[in-house]
Amino acid sequence: MHLHSYRLKNYRRLRDVHIELASDISIFVGSNNSGKTSATQAIIMFLSGAKDRFTLFDFSSHTWQQLNEIEAADPSGDSSAELPKISLDLWFEVNAADLYLVMPILPSSAWEGNMVGMRIELAARSPSELLQRFRQRKAAAVERADALPGGPGDYKPWPKSLADYLEKELHNEYEFRYFVLDRARFNPALVEEAGYEPAALAAESSGAAVLRSLIRVDCLNAQRHLADPASRSEGGAGRSEDLSRRLSRFYERNLVQREEDHTALRALFNSEAGLNDHLKDVFKETLDRIATLGYPGLNNPRLEIKSALNPASVMSQDARIHYLLGDGDDATRLPDSYNGLGFKNLIYMVVEILDLHEKWKADEEKRAPLHLVFIEEPEAHLHTQLQQVFIRNVLSLVEEKDETAFASQVVVTTHSPHILYERGFAPIRYFRRHAEGEQTTQVLNLSSFQVGDAPKDRDFLQRYLKLTHCDLFFADAAILVEGNVERLLLPLMIEREAHTLRSASLCILEVSGAFGHRFKELIEFLGITTLIVTDIDSVTAKPAPEPVDEHSDEEEEELEFEVPGDAAGEPAKKRYGKACLPAVDGAETSNQTLIKWLPKKRLITELLVAEDSEKTAEIAGSEPAKVFVAYQVATDVSWRGATTSVCGRTLEEAFGLENAEWCQSEDHKGVGLKLKKAPSDVAALAGGLHKRVGGKHFDKTKFALEVMASGGGGWVTPKYIKDGLVWLAGQVALEVAQEAEAIVGAVDVFEEAAE
Repeated sequence: MHLHSYRLKNYRRLRDVHIELASDISIFVGSNNSGKTSATQAIIMFLSGAKDRFTLFDFSSHTWQQLNEIEAADPSGDSSAELPKISLDLWFEVNAADLYLVMPILPSSAWEGNMVGMRIELAARSPSELLQRFRQRKAAAVERADALPGGPGDYKPWPKSLADYLEKELHNEYEFRYFVLDRARFNPALVEEAGYEPAALAAESSGAAVLRSLIRVDCLNAQRHLADPASRSEGGAGRSEDLSRRLSRFYERNLVQREEDHTALRALFNSEAGLNDHLKDVFKETLDRIATLGYPGLNNPRLEIKSALNPASVMSQDARIHYLLGDGDDATRLPDSYNGLGFKNLIYMVVEILDLHEKWKADEEKRAPLHLVFIEEPEAHLHTQLQQVFIRNVLSLVEEKDETAFASQVVVTTHSPHILYERGFAPIRYFRRHAEGEQTTQVLNLSSFQVGDAPKDRDFLQRYLKLTHCDLFFADAAILVEGNVERLLLPLMIEREAHTLRSASLCILEVSGAFGHRFKELIEFLGITTLIVTDIDSVTAKPAPEPVDEHSDEEEEELEFEVPGDAAGEPAKKRYGKACLPAVDGAETSNQTLIKWLPKKRLITELLVAEDSEKTAEIAGSEPAKVFVAYQVATDVSWRGATTSVCGRTLEEAFGLENAEWCQSEDHKGVGLKLKKAPSDVAALAGGLHKRVGGKHFDKTKFALEVMASGGGGWVTPKYIKDGLVWLAGQVALEVAQEAEAIVGAVDVFEEAAE
């Protein structure tokens, strides 16, 4: 049995989200303020059974406008008014052997299938009576205010509005309600059919008891506040956690206690030795499990638990962790304050998870069959390898040694690409923000992500992101670049041309034009605003390869690429060609991104006249996210007093043309674009640069590093890159503005209600 998924409605920015969970581990990712923490807190708050933990601000902002409309409506309609409510649907997947565990929430005796559901609502006890009490209190308050000497003036007594009334009276007017859900009345996406009314459980207390009998939820919060004694003495005592004290509590709760030894009290030394042996024995399994998560590791000290001279209170206050350097009795022992926060955090998390797991197991009579553990941001203070070791082994901390009906699920929220690297696509649940009109979030299940009819492309993306990085899942915008040169130079060009982008969370991925189109489905799936910086890659194309001249030492490399079939549904055709200047008659592009993604044109003449609207595509369902492609365009190049419009084939050629004087000067010979023979005109310059860049001895990485070493002075950013960066800066600013507008709009609605 495991929690298959849950649906949240009207909770903060999660207006209506369906979150699927893996049976073992799920990972919540997304940019900041996308709702990851809210998705964990909602379950904890609902399962706590404490409605006083909710406030009016936990309702989605659109519900505040609904309250305004209800208040302004004719009071005669109060009897049928529907007040906003927050709901949580829990869907459990069970097999036949575990059916007895979910008997209280079976929809009927004729139930068939493997999924059962339960709904919890925070809803008004009686909407009509609530509205009646509100209107009476408001009328009485206004009457008293009007009776004040000199009138009320600007004074507006409570309750000023329905929202103002519920801000104070929510806990009195709202209650938890529990329902049994019938899977047969829901579609494959677990959306209920119109008019469906689930069957209510008999009473609130009964519903809460049923829920607790099914699932226990624990959370290891991100704010663990580990600190050393010195930091606590500086004012942090209330928020700090001493690792030794945490292990002491773990001992008291879960491990076998050593009975009081009166002989030991008389002979402290002998008792201390016995206690040390005892502690070593009972903590052996715990420390062994810590070791599976990469501690102590190579060149790191081992852990040892020792008593601190007072056997009577050995684990209540005077037990200490020591770090051992060396072996045997002569080993140096250092106190826990002498190790870094990273290892302390790792050990703390392991002990805390084990503690939560043991407490769940200890409640044998009322033990829920499912234990859901949320772990927030485990990467704090941990270096890359430890993050990966932790996420690789965390399930071993909560696994059942014997095959039973009891099971644990883990949900991790993270901002670490290294954790994603370790687990791949399958467990990722991506929180995608929307800000058009209202702050909302959509949750995407990457285990269901497919790339059209090409599973190899999905495998390629997963391998690529594992081998590079997974920053894409945390970015505000993405830039897909052609190669290493663009990746190196782009930060410098951003600083020169669109410095506002430095404040955005950008992910720069090196994908090349040959593979960039494979990211199309992923970018659209995630809904991330994306700039593609690629090359026009002009070639002279032929339907078949030319025969190889065995006597030629300077044979140009022939390129193989694909072009779409002549009719829809026809397979792509292979073409062959050699690199050429874009000005060559009949030239085509070999760049698959330009052919298959944007602007979906093959001839160079068509690419050079394409409008920005043809280079731009909106991402459906992710408004206002868009994709824009930037490639070389014809620009006016001046050389020896003449100006001609010309286009380069690659970044290096475009840079050499648009910075002709700078690149051809002796001072910048190291850049690698200075021609041996000074070109006579712009055409000769373009041809010379094309041969130089395409030659076997041209070092692209050295070119980029020399440009960077120049300090950024004297040269200009190629026009196509500048235009792309300006576009992206405008898009990011638009999204930020819409996000801010949504926040301000929500506040205005609430303030309007308060007025």
